[in-house]
Amino acid sequence: MKQKVSVYAIVKHDNKVLLLRRALGRADIIGKYELPGGELPYGFSPQQAMTKFITEQTDADPQTLQLYDVRAYPSAYDDKTTRVDVVYLASIHLPAHLHLSPRHSKYIWRMMQDIHQNDVTEATYNLLGFDKTPEYLKMLGLSQSNDDDKKTSDILVTAYTDGGSRGNPGPSAAGFVLYDEQGRTIQEGGAYLGITHNNQAEYEAVCLALTAAAKLGCKRIQFRLDSQLVVNQMNGLYRVKNEELRAVHMQATQLVKQFEHVTFGHIRREFNHEADAIVNRILDEQELHDAV
Repeated sequence: MKQKVSVYAIVKHDNKVLLLRRALGRADIIGKYELPGGELPYGFSPQQAMTKFITEQTDADPQTLQLYDVRAYPSAYDDKTTRVDVVYLASIHLPAHLHLSPRHSKYIWRMMQDIHQNDVTEATYNLLGFDKTPEYLKMLGLSQSNDDDKKTSDILVTAYTDGGSRGNPGPSAAGFVLYDEQGRTIQEGGAYLGITHNNQAEYEAVCLALTAAAKLGCKRIQFRLDSQLVVNQMNGLYRVKNEELRAVHMQATQLVKQFEHVTFGHIRREFNHEADAIVNRILDEQELHDAV
């Protein structure tokens, strides 16, 4: 099975989304609007490619790029190919006017409620999640209101978590970073766990993030972690067969009950570097402490 990877950016400004009208390409997409992006070039990381596409397609410099979602699905044009879409939330340094590449003929900024299905490509329609509004609007930070005074409990927090063990079992640590809907860091933290296994550490990271979010008064949280085991077990797709994981899985399950909305999504390890860096920093500090 072949795999084609594409990267896209949901560029936001004043509660509006940037859309570019296609001037080149397949007949079914010419004249329709889409998100900035394209197929991942050979030798580029997704983040490098996204920066490249935004710069080339709009002549604007990206200010922030936050990984939002990674989706895999069968290609509509080739049953032997799997498509993977890597989606970023982005902001750009706005010049007086965007200068477009030949790929696009026009750009617009649109409120979500003003975007119509027939005006955008199918991929853009799906990536913006119109079938999930209004909840999805809140996830993207694109509510139909410009109210910046939302209660903490109303904010959808995104939690990146990671756990690591040097030896498995071995010295282990857990780390997490909480972001608000605008991609700003709310809180980060971690803990040294002693000698344990990697999967145990992954669960401990989830528990740390849930505890921190609950103390902040958050009620809605979406997790992004690179442990498929933990994601699938927390989503109820896998049974917890390992006796050592049952207690921490139960702890995480009990903590989840404090929230109104909790989801768990898997990301590749290279998209989880902030939480991973916290884990490695804790383990490095512990090694120095033990060596003294």
